[in-house]
Amino acid sequence: MLTKADDFPIHQTPEPVAHAGTDRNFYDRYFFNGYSPDGATYFAIAFGVYPHLNIADAHFSVIRDGVQHCVHASKVLHSERLDLQVGPISITVVEPLQTLKVTVKDGEGLAAEITFSGRAFPIEEPRFTRRIGPRAFMDYTRLTQNVRCAGWIEVDGYRQDLPAGTVGSRDRSWGIRPVGAPDPQPPVPMTMSGFFWQWTPLNFADRSVFFHVNADPDGSAWNTRAVILPDGAPQGSGFHTSAARMTEVELVPGTRHARGGVLEIPSEGGLKRVHFAPFLTFLMRGIGYSGAWRHGAYKGELVVEREDIDLAAADMGAPEHVHIQALSRVTLIEPDGTEQSGMGVFEQLIAGPYKPYGLG
Repeated sequence: MLTKADDFPIHQTPEPVAHAGTDRNFYDRYFFNGYSPDGATYFAIAFGVYPHLNIADAHFSVIRDGVQHCVHASKVLHSERLDLQVGPISITVVEPLQTLKVTVKDGEGLAAEITFSGRAFPIEEPRFTRRIGPRAFMDYTRLTQNVRCAGWIEVDGYRQDLPAGTVGSRDRSWGIRPVGAPDPQPPVPMTMSGFFWQWTPLNFADRSVFFHVNADPDGSAWNTRAVILPDGAPQGSGFHTSAARMTEVELVPGTRHARGGVLEIPSEGGLKRVHFAPFLTFLMRGIGYSGAWRHGAYKGELVVEREDIDLAAADMGAPEHVHIQALSRVTLIEPDGTEQSGMGVFEQLIAGPYKPYGLG
């Protein structure tokens, strides 16, 4: 089947672009978030294409006055992977790897126009490959980039411009993850008993700090790295290490969310430490990570739906709220004791047991 994408030199297999290998769980996703300097405004977007499911979906969510306002949209893809619009939500690639724009037009009372401009060349994270027995559970590549954000957001007729100094992060990932309806036949043998994930893209005045870790239930990391990247850094530059670790984590009672933590980054000059002070919780279900609007779920030819979540009333211990991004004030302490303040997210997902935190 030929599609518009076939007229661009982007093929990765001998087949038309409509056919992304043979794994039904292949996906191709955009993610964005942003936050004002005072933390009063927080927003995020997810946009995913699932070629073998023939579905695309998009989600926009913003927190205003303690309520997380969300618009979800899903459509049949009809194999047109270059059609970056689902209902009211669209993405424009203004300059690849540097500038992208997200537009939300009358999304059930939500609207926005936000331009994301990279602070440095994106980093390519180590390839994520994980199997359950012989079956590929995850196998994907991701690029991550901290960004400056400009534009506006409107909620139920009230429009606010994003203030100067609004920053955030974006990523692009593609490959294999569980998407759409769960597989009715689980892997045999089931060798995976839990999933642990932390991700911390942080914005400072003149640099970005990134850290992520996937770990087994006993705490053994199977994919981890920290990066310190000055503004304007070209591809392949910056400081990279796989020896960083998150310490001093204490969970909020009744939840799997951290009150805070300290990221320790060994460097040639000594130990760098980043202290986290979370102050706002964003529920990732609001952009399709779990729940009724999970990524790749079939909804119909085109379906758009509004959802509003009262964060004060939400049960933060519920399974659908395990996956969060905690907006955090952060302090980077250099080995010589000098400090720099910044802001970023502490993304957390702990499913199943995790011995270091006493979770069974």
